[in-house]
Amino acid sequence: MNKDIIDRLNEFGGSGEPFLFVVDYKGDKAYIKKLAEIDHCECLYDFGSHTNAVGGCATQLPAEIEWEVGAPKYDEYERSFNIVKNNMLAGNSYLANLTCQVAVHCNLSLEDIFRHSRGKYKLLLNNPSDGIGRFVCFSPETFVKIRGGRIYSYPMKGTIDATLPDAEQVLMDDRKEAAEHATIVDLIRNDLNTVATDVKVEKYRFVDVLHTNKGDILQTSSEISGKLPSDYTQRIGDILAAQLPAGSITGAPKKKTCQIIDEAETYERGFYTGIMGIYTGGELDSAVMIRFIEQTDEGMFFRAGGGITSQSQCIKEYEEVLQKVYLPITK
Repeated sequence: MNKDIIDRLNEFGGSGEPFLFVVDYKGDKAYIKKLAEIDHCECLYDFGSHTNAVGGCATQLPAEIEWEVGAPKYDEYERSFNIVKNNMLAGNSYLANLTCQVAVHCNLSLEDIFRHSRGKYKLLLNNPSDGIGRFVCFSPETFVKIRGGRIYSYPMKGTIDATLPDAEQVLMDDRKEAAEHATIVDLIRNDLNTVATDVKVEKYRFVDVLHTNKGDILQTSSEISGKLPSDYTQRIGDILAAQLPAGSITGAPKKKTCQIIDEAETYERGFYTGIMGIYTGGELDSAVMIRFIEQTDEGMFFRAGGGITSQSQCIKEYEEVLQKVYLPITK
């Protein structure tokens, strides 16, 4: 992470005044504001207990939501997949999160999507003049939480269509998904060990239900925690920087896998798969920015991806990407 961003986060954490932070995937750009100073026209957030989106000008949804997905060309995805898979066969990585950019058409604005979608963590940023751009994120995945002097992480890996027969059991019995999840839990545990003591897995592979405009999906998560030093409030930037980029959207070993991702992916992630969060009163709640739609001059794009292992099959991973291109809006 850029040192200026780390210093700003440390300063804001030490001040004790509540603030919002949004950091891009590579840690080069950030939107950091005290909650009291956020312009509603520039930023809307809803993290459950913390939101500035009460009231406002939510519009009525149209009678029919138009949602058209321009599926990426399979041969282009296959090229990226093969770069990752060949590196695995060479022993350079054993888990990599491969993502792509998917063109979508929707008759809703980004603000409509923000206000009507369901999501554990929701963010709308409309700041094109500052190099941040215009995007909405409705993420189900917690990055880290800090409460009671402990730091908690909740890596999310493993997805299945909830309507399939015995979907939960099929997901839990899937050897590829189980191996992928175990790898991420081990990686996150090692990351937490760089900033905390008494690191342990509190819960392993529990199932969450996610609601989408195409039906429910199941995903598995785990909970890992560690004890922070007594001066952690003055070190928020350092603590976050030590965990970035998030293990669940990179892979293992992290440094080499990030290099492989840069080679394989055909676009810049930007703020997609970065982090967003709120810090107040010594406590922090944050999310990995997945389930992400960006509005550009070229159109609207959904960013999606999934974990690749040596057991992965290209067609199945491609289909999983498309499964994740959804709106969490039910009428």
